Amino acid sequence: MARNLHELIVYSEEFGLINSPAFYDCVVHLICNGGNGSFSYNDRHFKISINEIAVISRPQMVSDITADENFSCEYIAAPDKFLHNLLPANNYAIQGCISLFDNPIIKVTDLDATRFRTDLANIRNRIDNIDHRFYQELMGSLLQTMVYDLFDFHAKTNVNILTTDRVGYITSQFFMLIEGGRPKTQREVSHYAEQLHVTPKYLSDTIKRVTGTSVSAHINNAATAIALEYLKNSNMSVSQIADEMNFSSLSYFSRFCVKHFGMSPVKFRTAGAKK
Repeated sequence: MARNLHELIVYSEEFGLINSPAFYDCVVHLICNGGNGSFSYNDRHFKISINEIAVISRPQMVSDITADENFSCEYIAAPDKFLHNLLPANNYAIQGCISLFDNPIIKVTDLDATRFRTDLANIRNRIDNIDHRFYQELMGSLLQTMVYDLFDFHAKTNVNILTTDRVGYITSQFFMLIEGGRPKTQREVSHYAEQLHVTPKYLSDTIKRVTGTSVSAHINNAATAIALEYLKNSNMSVSQIADEMNFSSLSYFSRFCVKHFGMSPVKFRTAGAKK
């Protein structure tokens, strides 16, 4: 049975639970409020201390969690798919998330730490406000504010976030194609491999190793954002959108929507019209 959004967004101060199976489909956004802690992630060991933030997109890859007696933290865990759908397809998120998968720690100033704690408090204070008629939109706006603040913190100290070697070049070029809107009509891994003059296996292995997410997932996430934008903000019929996005049939487009954002395009528009 599908769980409600308010059951999926979690506020906690329990550092030892950041790799809980309940968070495996979530991103954990944590700030250290005191003391020293550490954990292993993506086969590397990281330390965290006061005014450092950890953004962990794959909690199942966390192990060896330790902390001293003075350690304290707080964090929000929110569904990765819900967070993704809050953001436009062309943004800092793609390359920023690559960098954060490699190193999830962001050192911030006292002012930015206060701002982030305020973001967490705003989310914590509204999680249980489920009688709000626009609960999903409310939580979406609060989470979106937190994520854009994190982008700002990260961008201040990460001007060049991809390496210049071949792996970095292929990764960067792949995401340039994604950000350029290519998934609107091209959703096969082979297309991107051909554009980058590599084999589909090489591209798949490289992107999976660098980002922790498959090539197909990145392509489909971008295509989902494009489809949502059309459904929300265009006057095109569902059939016209399917044609515009180069789906082979209306039924295939409908199946894609159900799989990636939980409902058919017709139902999505109907639900939006009732709000």
